[in-house]
Amino acid sequence: MHSEVAYAKFAKDVLGLEFNDIQNLIDAFTHRSYVNEHKKSVKEHNERLEFLGDAVLELVVTDFLYKNYKDAEGVLTNWRSSLVRTESIGQAAARNQFEPMLRLSKGEKRGTDRARQQILANCYEAVVGAIYVDQGYAAAEKFIADSLITTFDEILKTGSWMDAKSHLQETAQSKEGSTPIYKVLDEDGPDHDKLFTVGVFVNGQLKGKGKGPSKQIGQQKAAEKALETYRD
Repeated sequence: MHSEVAYAKFAKDVLGLEFNDIQNLIDAFTHRSYVNEHKKSVKEHNERLEFLGDAVLELVVTDFLYKNYKDAEGVLTNWRSSLVRTESIGQAAARNQFEPMLRLSKGEKRGTDRARQQILANCYEAVVGAIYVDQGYAAAEKFIADSLITTFDEILKTGSWMDAKSHLQETAQSKEGSTPIYKVLDEDGPDHDKLFTVGVFVNGQLKGKGKGPSKQIGQQKAAEKALETYRD
């Protein structure tokens, strides 16, 4: 496992920081499962730092949006949600090479991609918390600005801040002058465990299909697929 020196090098090379107490950063990368496997040598996991970092992250993003955009509160809320959601901050962690530095149990290392994305997102918040504790608000704000807020122009450009159905409706009306229509194409499984296949049609053309345990989830998946056809 990585030494203090390795984490100090990571802090300097990737985060551009020299920590006063490198243990703050090590704790940020320590998953609860790792503590459970190393109870004698490791005491702290990253959940308290994650709790703190979540609040710092929300404040920094809110402050950025408030100062730079004059849009209504509802729009600003949706934009903030798009920046701080699991996918966005998990990707920011991945871009900044967090994954090799994670301290995980053997079981968590073999987890699903979705589980790993959640762990990376939680770690991102914990690192924000660690920077705030060790370096102060300005350093945490700079890290968030450099690693996450730089993606906001792309979020605006692609419309990914909207849920897929809203985004598809806006896109279809703009490009084709038509509103998407959703139809259940298939239902499979017993009543307590149904799987719905939903198609979305624009001007009578099937644009995408999606599956889910409810019609609503199937519709969202179908909308996501349909949006890909407009990006091609």
